[in-house]
Amino acid sequence: MNKTFKIYAVIFIIIMVILALLEVSKKEVTDWRKNFAVNKKSPFGLFVFNKEIKDLFKNNLTKIEVAPYDYYSDKNKKLHNILIVESEVDQESWNKILNEVSKGSDAMIIATRIPKSISDSIGFYNSKISFEEQNILKLTDKKYQNDFIKLDKFPSGRGFSYIKPNVQVLGKTIEENNEDQANFIKAPFGKGNIYVHCEPLFLTNYYLLKSGNIKYAQSIFSYLDDKETIWFVESNTKESSSLLRFILANPALKYAWWVFLGGIILFIFFNVKRKQRIVPIIEPLKNTSADFVKSIGNLYLQEGDFHDMMAKKAQYFLHKVRLDLLIDTQNLDEEFSKKLQLKTGKPAELVSEAISFIKKAQDPYGSVMKEDLARMNKILDDILK
Repeated sequence: MNKTFKIYAVIFIIIMVILALLEVSKKEVTDWRKNFAVNKKSPFGLFVFNKEIKDLFKNNLTKIEVAPYDYYSDKNKKLHNILIVESEVDQESWNKILNEVSKGSDAMIIATRIPKSISDSIGFYNSKISFEEQNILKLTDKKYQNDFIKLDKFPSGRGFSYIKPNVQVLGKTIEENNEDQANFIKAPFGKGNIYVHCEPLFLTNYYLLKSGNIKYAQSIFSYLDDKETIWFVESNTKESSSLLRFILANPALKYAWWVFLGGIILFIFFNVKRKQRIVPIIEPLKNTSADFVKSIGNLYLQEGDFHDMMAKKAQYFLHKVRLDLLIDTQNLDEEFSKKLQLKTGKPAELVSEAISFIKKAQDPYGSVMKEDLARMNKILDDILK
């Protein structure tokens, strides 16, 4: 392993150790928010109620995870019970529920707040009626006089500030320093009935797990007839369908999951960085001989020293003759001319003219012109081809 990889590995291990120590020393914090979610095990979630509700309704209950408007728009339903527990319901869905109740179904609404247009249609108005830190919920029917529940944690204090004469009071909030206030009513609506309870806390985990409190919930639901009950759990009470639900629901697994993802991201980042390092472009060595020759030629042309250029060309030609044709070039006489003609196969006139230009180039006092240089260069190149 190289030094860089070792450094990153040590940093990653240190981070994991710190996270592990934080997790071990972390104190469990209780979530006291009123979420009323069916999958939450916090004090004010509905996890216990969600597990026990089928027994409360003798297995004659169906959970629906769509809005009432969509559910009732498909086709006509037979008479049944409708259950709404602190769930967001749009206006059109409320209208569908009221329409079903008017046909003969019963609805039980357990919620702290209901739209005013709906409450006016049913026949009541609810508001904040108590600011006490604890109170007792009790039913008015004598057969349920022993079924009550004490709210000692964050009661909403809501009740009915007004109800129509034909509305029956089934339960009240009892306080030491205040008069009893209605919190559970029954209102006839068309051929059916609507039951409204203003305090859904009695269905939460915190209160259902206390000894004796389950009887109060059983008594509340006993007002519904023995027929199929439809519980709408759409909106914020809908259980998560995520594949990671189990991992994210457990703090230890959740931290392990995030550490794993962080490690993968760091590995990919540093690995890609190492593999994609910029490779410098190495240019191949250039052959500058031709450029050098051109530069020297241009220099001679600019200086206008044609005699010197002819002398160098003649010297180069004689060198090639000695090297390639193996002819002695010491004396440029008739014998040299014949040997050059025989070995090159060029006309005698061309060879003689070439020798004449060579001698002229070798003469230090010879007078030459640009045209002589060009002619000599062409002739010597033709002979050596």
